[in-house]
Amino acid sequence: MEGQPLAGSPRLLTGFSSDFSEHREVRPERATYVDVVSEGFLTLHSAAERLGVHYMTAYRYVRLGVLPGEKDGGSWRVREADVAAFSSGTRFVPETAAETGSSRAPWSERLEARLLAGDGRGAWGVIEAAMAAGASTETVYLDIVAPALRRIGAKWAAGELDIASEHRATGIAFRLIGRLGPRFARPGRSKGSILIGTPPGERHSMPVAMLADLLRNEGYEVFDLGADLPVEAFVQAVRTTSALSAVGVSVTSADCLGAAAELVQAVREAAPGVRVVVGGHAVTSDADAEALGAEWAPDAKSMVQLLG
Repeated sequence: MEGQPLAGSPRLLTGFSSDFSEHREVRPERATYVDVVSEGFLTLHSAAERLGVHYMTAYRYVRLGVLPGEKDGGSWRVREADVAAFSSGTRFVPETAAETGSSRAPWSERLEARLLAGDGRGAWGVIEAAMAAGASTETVYLDIVAPALRRIGAKWAAGELDIASEHRATGIAFRLIGRLGPRFARPGRSKGSILIGTPPGERHSMPVAMLADLLRNEGYEVFDLGADLPVEAFVQAVRTTSALSAVGVSVTSADCLGAAAELVQAVREAAPGVRVVVGGHAVTSDADAEALGAEWAPDAKSMVQLLG
């Protein structure tokens, strides 16, 4: 009796000679797999066949975000419509890129897809591909990683994403930053020291970590105090840091603006001659910054320009 395929596995069809004394296997010219794993979806093996490429090539397409895919248990699956579009020469362009009319490769959207899928290797693959295409480390941070994280945060705030998925994506992003960080170091004499962190209660440390690397890229020695630091500890760091050029305070949550104002005042009292710069999602204008008693820098480039 012909053996049954394993449950959940693609069915490889083979033929056997009717002369069982020879036990001769008759191999088809090409293996054929069961196509549809669920309505509208294909296995990655089947997608590779339809595209006329090796399975590992199709796998790389998915991991780089060129061909949209998703995990189904321990296996990848792709939509038939996406395979058809890819085969016809139409590459995947997410709505966010299409709406801007941008002709660039949608690296940020591809990274977002891999972060939401919990695919750390694929996320790093997107970063590597973007850099191989000419993106600088600064571009990767400002134009690829940061927008992807903002969209993920917006989806969580809108109730479209559960907190576990958001935390998983953030964890992967932190690992990416850890791998990219050393590339921002610049040899030569330091332009001065910059101390950055967040006020008490502010737990978003990713913006601080990215800002630290971007400022190091400009030749500054940067001390990253992380998130949710007590005012007294922050002030102690200000007093003990030599050649201090500026203090940066990142505020993502509007609920932490009061704590930020208290921190800025304490820093100014401890180091009257040091510039204090604030930024982050909750600080959107010079007026907001002035209300906190500091200067405003919407991004790392602006902060560098402020420091001259």
